[in-house]
Amino acid sequence: MTDDTQRADYDSPWKIILEEYFQQAMEFFFPKTAALIDWSVPYTFMDKEFQAISYDAVQSRRYADKLVKVRYLSGEEKWLLIHIEIQGEPEDEFPLRMFTYNFRILDRYKISAISVAVLCDSNKNWHPNTYSSISEDTTLYFKFGSVKLLKYKNRIKQLQASNNVFAIVVLAHLRTQQTLKNPSKRKEWKFSLIRRLYEQGFGEQEIRNLYKFIDWAMILPEGLENEFWEDFHKLEQERKMTYITSFERIGQLNHAKSSVLRQLTKLLGEVSEKNSTTIESLTLEKLDALSEALLDFSSTDDLLHWLQENQ
Repeated sequence: MTDDTQRADYDSPWKIILEEYFQQAMEFFFPKTAALIDWSVPYTFMDKEFQAISYDAVQSRRYADKLVKVRYLSGEEKWLLIHIEIQGEPEDEFPLRMFTYNFRILDRYKISAISVAVLCDSNKNWHPNTYSSISEDTTLYFKFGSVKLLKYKNRIKQLQASNNVFAIVVLAHLRTQQTLKNPSKRKEWKFSLIRRLYEQGFGEQEIRNLYKFIDWAMILPEGLENEFWEDFHKLEQERKMTYITSFERIGQLNHAKSSVLRQLTKLLGEVSEKNSTTIESLTLEKLDALSEALLDFSSTDDLLHWLQENQ
């Protein structure tokens, strides 16, 4: 398989990209809000606080959600709370959830948050940005910022010319959607995007972070993945840069497999050959997810259920 279902969405690189390049994210997707912020003052990710207000959230395909405290550029002794969601699929209750979180932030902190969403799905007819409720004596209307990645497909040249890391992120996302049924073409685009990182002069850490995102998004069948790594290794030799190597990736993957199997054996006893084979086929991202999930396992049934849900 080469579609999105192989990815560990709940542990997606969107979280890393948002945290590492939050200013660039706001400037790229929501420039009007970004213009309000004093970026010289450190901002704070309020993960624990956000968990407290999202305790009853329905589990849907969300690549990331963040609550961030930033300072107004105007110099006011006032903080601005920004709630940002990266939504992976259409969801009927999504506008209501955006409103609910916004209200809970106001209720808890007495600050009106700016709520924004990045929509990553492929449904061109789904682009929510309001929640409303009208009755005889009460009218409620809530509007939130919303951008649809699918709409960037008409701005490819603009994305290619941009030095903002999120231009690369959006390109990777679009190329992934465009090549769901054409893995060979996906391999070409994947290599092209990785090469662009070097050509545009990104630093080592940026290349590593963006590589992780591209690799997570643009999954390839094993044979094409091996071909990609051969081409990529040649590229690094030509550039005399070895930020990421196939040996590093293979080493990480083998270590993760051994570690997970060792943990499972210690926790549940001997792992069956069938389950071991399934675990051996998991991606590095899913092995990391299993390593965390198994801490809550109490029987082999828990492992079987997890593997069924995540194959």
